[in-house]
Amino acid sequence: MTEEDNTTGLPEAPTTPTRSGFVALIGATNAGKSTLLNRLVGAKVSIVSHKVQTTRAIVRGIAIHDRTQIVFMDTPGIFKPRRRLDRAMVTSAWGGAKDADLIVMLVDSERGLRGDAQAILEGLKEVRQPKILVLNKIDQVKREDLLKLASAANEVVTFDDTFMISATTGSGCDDLIAHLSAKLPEGPWYYPEDQISDLPMRQLAAEITREKLFLRLHQELPYSSHVETEQWEERKDGSVRIEQVIYVERDSQKKIALGKGGEAIKSISTASRKELSEILDQPVHLFLFVKVRENWGDDPERFREMGLEFPKG
Repeated sequence: MTEEDNTTGLPEAPTTPTRSGFVALIGATNAGKSTLLNRLVGAKVSIVSHKVQTTRAIVRGIAIHDRTQIVFMDTPGIFKPRRRLDRAMVTSAWGGAKDADLIVMLVDSERGLRGDAQAILEGLKEVRQPKILVLNKIDQVKREDLLKLASAANEVVTFDDTFMISATTGSGCDDLIAHLSAKLPEGPWYYPEDQISDLPMRQLAAEITREKLFLRLHQELPYSSHVETEQWEERKDGSVRIEQVIYVERDSQKKIALGKGGEAIKSISTASRKELSEILDQPVHLFLFVKVRENWGDDPERFREMGLEFPKG
């Protein structure tokens, strides 16, 4: 049809159909799932820390490739659970995998299939969705060793495809996202084109502060800490006032979070405020408070705040 023939005045419908679907990222703790998610989305939607088990609930990051909308689900690392919170995280991870159109299993190439990675492979035998193996952190591993690792994984589970990438540098990531976009089914997009995550901003803000907490106190403060955004006020001058509470289980942990003369909490606040200002593109006034809440890890309300199902028993 020529421009003269189009008498409706409306733009012609695209000849290429849209595609959309959900891709679950699963793997052992610290395999690089959050780093990969942020890389593929092109923006920070999941916190990254060298401390394992930092992702607690499923975080969805939304990427557009060609005419495909890919909804990535960054799941908590799968590991042998010890606490109630651990059980909820592992259940959430497997639940996310079973709800997805495609499953990407991420393996730390340097660690290989030792420990939790081997157990995940065994669990994947019971999952019906198409599965893709992604070997991450390939920079320091010889190619022949990568090929052996890929072969060993495929002996346990038959993967449709195998990719070798570095989520940190981006090597191989373009090929991976192109492959995923072509594999997803035709259909309308689930989210607006400019949306990059389904995480409410209040929750994302709490996650960012929790990341800074881990980065600043990863050796001193254990996992028994939780951040909640309690107040969010948009001000007339275009800034936003945010109040957050860092919950810990003991007075000794509160002292660690505050630091000598409040040094630690000031450092955490400064780092979090800077990143939030960049994400929101507006000035941020951030106020952090540290409170002791004994055994918050057994409180169903805290689990709901994190988007986790409270495990009974």
